[in-house]
Amino acid sequence: QIQYTEGVMLGEGGFGSVYAGYRKDDNLPDMTLLRWKKMGNGILIPMEVALLLKLRPAAAETSAAVTLLDWYDLDDELILVLERPDPCMDLVDYMNSRGSALPEQEAKIIVKQLVDALIEIHSRGVFHRDIKMDNILIEIGNDVPRVRLIDFGCGTYLSEGIYIKEQGTYIYGSPEWFLNGLYRAGPTTVWQLGVVLYGILHRALPFQNSTEIIYENPPIRDGLSLDCQGFLLSCLVKSSTARPTLNTLKHHPWLIKRKVL
Repeated sequence: QIQYTEGVMLGEGGFGSVYAGYRKDDNLPDMTLLRWKKMGNGILIPMEVALLLKLRPAAAETSAAVTLLDWYDLDDELILVLERPDPCMDLVDYMNSRGSALPEQEAKIIVKQLVDALIEIHSRGVFHRDIKMDNILIEIGNDVPRVRLIDFGCGTYLSEGIYIKEQGTYIYGSPEWFLNGLYRAGPTTVWQLGVVLYGILHRALPFQNSTEIIYENPPIRDGLSLDCQGFLLSCLVKSSTARPTLNTLKHHPWLIKRKVL
């Protein structure tokens, strides 16, 4: 029996719906109920459950990924009960609330946390595969925004090998995917990080189609520090083997300097 009660709908996609919820026995709020429809040939989501279980923190620990609290496999749907940070908004809404591109210093705060979050989930053997602004939550209850990752529906287990399944979102796709139909986890994640960073610095994504992704370099706005430009452009290098690793980016001068020069 499901121990949670649905509240208002928070969003809806092609395969499921998201609701606010609370626990019945003590009315504990701040959780999300994610209802996924089962498909005719089975369900697509148990992998997401497996990944979220790998990412679930031990007692007294915190996780960059939003925590899976419970889940139910019903006849016609799968229900995931997830932590719901409050107050928070996804990065798209956060940008819209600001009404402009973020200042470089604030972008650095978010990207530094995002790099750490991606290193954390990779260390637990999880490849998100769909890092984009919609899948990044920003907790806004404190002076410094906190980054959390959501929606592991496109995710899989991390390996050093080659992947051939389609990447998560078209305009965040990497050049090697469009050129060769294959990719690796590390370089793909770094590319998607670069697309996100470009978006928050310019309030527009760098590419609109696969031709631009493969062949073109986006314009960089005036006023960004050389370290910031270097970080961004290194993520968006067309050659996957020439992109830095997440661990290299963690120690990039842009992230470790205390102030923008």
